[in-house]
Amino acid sequence: MTDHALPHEVQLTAHDHGHRPANHAGQDHHDGGGVTSMAISATLHCLTGCAIGEIAGLVIGTAAGLSNAATIAISVALAFTFGYFLSTLPLLKAGLALGTALLTVLAADTLSILAMEIVDNAVMAVLPGAMNAGLVNVAFWVGMMVSLIAAFAAAVPVNRYLLLRGRGHALTHGYHGASATTGWRHFIPAFRPAALAAAIFAFMLGGLLVAIAAEL
Repeated sequence: MTDHALPHEVQLTAHDHGHRPANHAGQDHHDGGGVTSMAISATLHCLTGCAIGEIAGLVIGTAAGLSNAATIAISVALAFTFGYFLSTLPLLKAGLALGTALLTVLAADTLSILAMEIVDNAVMAVLPGAMNAGLVNVAFWVGMMVSLIAAFAAAVPVNRYLLLRGRGHALTHGYHGASATTGWRHFIPAFRPAALAAAIFAFMLGGLLVAIAAEL
């Protein structure tokens, strides 16, 4: 990835570990906002894959009547699987070899996904009745929404910290939007995080509305 793909502050931090002239205060303020925007975008990107895995895991565990521990284990495993999968696709589309893409994603997204999973499952565990509620239960869907929002809020500063050090999503940012012009890579779908997030929200809202209707 080339340096121009990152905001000025990320470049400076990665190269000179923060030794900037004092008269760059205005530039720092501007670039800090740019890094924050990148952190929010990176978190949304991670959240989409994690949310798919979390929802699938909680639905499977709840429908099967599994224990909270087993449900959380399935949810975490699926969240990492879908999170890594969605992050790997744009790298493969950009032309990276599978092994290189996987190693890059592991280095870039692991801390972000881990932060999300810790917060997400902790919130679901402490919300009254959320883990034990059935699928047609308002508590389940409200708990899912609250936990994902909390996970997003927790992961943004993690991603910002990593970006400022040229790590995390900074390792993959330059590949997003790139596309191989020939071969099978051309057919790899490009899932936009915003579109996926909207679909996930619509799915959860639908589940909530069904639960509300069932309880009326």
